[in-house]
Amino acid sequence: MALQRTAPEGRRRRRAPRDPEGRMSLADHLREFRNRVIKAAIAICLGAVIGWIIYDPLVFRLTEPLRLSAAARHANVILAFQDITGAFSLKLQVAFFVGIILASPVWLWQIWAFIVPGLHKREKRTALAFIAAALPLFLLGCWGALYALPKAIEVLLEFTPDGASNILQADYYLTWVTRFILSFGLAFLLPVLLVALNVIHVLPAPVMLKGWRVAVVLIFTFSAMMTPTPDPWTMFALALPLTGLYFGAYGVARVLDARRARRQPDYSALADDEASPIGPQDL
Repeated sequence: MALQRTAPEGRRRRRAPRDPEGRMSLADHLREFRNRVIKAAIAICLGAVIGWIIYDPLVFRLTEPLRLSAAARHANVILAFQDITGAFSLKLQVAFFVGIILASPVWLWQIWAFIVPGLHKREKRTALAFIAAALPLFLLGCWGALYALPKAIEVLLEFTPDGASNILQADYYLTWVTRFILSFGLAFLLPVLLVALNVIHVLPAPVMLKGWRVAVVLIFTFSAMMTPTPDPWTMFALALPLTGLYFGAYGVARVLDARRARRQPDYSALADDEASPIGPQDL
């Protein structure tokens, strides 16, 4: 007669049931955070492998505005490496940049998945909707940076005196370009952040409308800091879309506030000494 082997009781590990309300202990939060970070890091590393493969055509594309601007001015622009390991370090850096871009669906999802346990069911559906919008906004911002990049380089090269040459360190130039692109992509996540604050009842729509002047000033200040050129063109290229996204986020927040107001029970008909009923929506 065959004997069935069973694991000892001490070795049996049962997964603890998940709290429907998303309540977790501090240790569970730390483990959850660690797992999310590991998954995002693996996705970025896999994307970096692709970045390593397409390094040459990508660098050619990123340096194209530099070559075109130099040719238009009949100037000489040279990309140089400071030491013998500079080319290798630069390839790693560009590959990591590509990994962040390609893995953006994964790490944006991991951010949402880490926040989800603290939200109610209705808020989870709303959070899923605006996190799904975060990916195209991030990619739109990166595309906008590529659109503004040639003008920014053209303006900066105009300060070179006639007859002089620009000898640029390759790692400095490509670091500047990648940060320029990432800053545009992250800046376009502004409406996602604003709607998230509204979902968790931190930033109501009337507050957003009341403070729109301050928000516009901060947007233009941020755009001036993130665009390294002295001309206003590149600043407006970032500030105007961000301003439109701010008011778009206000419109979404207003719709969410209206829905929450309709779900609130009306206690106006109760007498002053009459107790109001407490339902699940009040907890």
